[in-house]
Amino acid sequence: MTTTLVEFDDVSLRLGTTQILRNASFTLAPGESVALFGPNGSGKTTLLRLIATLLKPTGGSAQVLGADLAQAARINVRSHIGYVGHEPALYPEMTLFENTDFAARLSGKTSQEAMRALAAVGLDGAAERRAAQCSHGMRRRAEFARVLLSPPTLLLLDEPHSALDADAAALVNEMALQVTERAGGVVIASHDRERVHEMTNRTVELSGGTLVS
Repeated sequence: MTTTLVEFDDVSLRLGTTQILRNASFTLAPGESVALFGPNGSGKTTLLRLIATLLKPTGGSAQVLGADLAQAARINVRSHIGYVGHEPALYPEMTLFENTDFAARLSGKTSQEAMRALAAVGLDGAAERRAAQCSHGMRRRAEFARVLLSPPTLLLLDEPHSALDADAAALVNEMALQVTERAGGVVIASHDRERVHEMTNRTVELSGGTLVS
């Protein structure tokens, strides 16, 4: 049984001719919540996408939930990872309910559970509105509803408080707390140091593709 949720050892990542990460070492323990800070272009989103198993490292060793990121079997742990990017990944022509219901069915949940998830984030009254007609904040809430459908072991958030009102921001904080209370882990990439410091217990800085704990 793995004692860490994420373990990167001297990980590098090159996309095309651009070196994004250089010799990055990082661990995430059960029950831990980590804040990831760094300037624009420092590689924060890329690091989150690596942890989400969406990218493969080009150097070093990387394991997430016991899966080696260099192996195709890494996709087997994706169902245990909740990833909410900076830009909501919804189908614009589908309603908020249709987007959530689609995710529900992929994870073996029912339409009733999809509607309950929307209600939990305050979107039950807008369930039949197309995503393209919703505000950025509403679309982000819908993303969080999809996370609620299958509570993850590992929660990855990219600028989670962007465009959210106070109630939605509190929802994000509670969601992260619930993950760590289940001995899962949370990584939050953000520029909002004051707000994120309140919900994390460790800080990592990313500069020039290098991590500094």
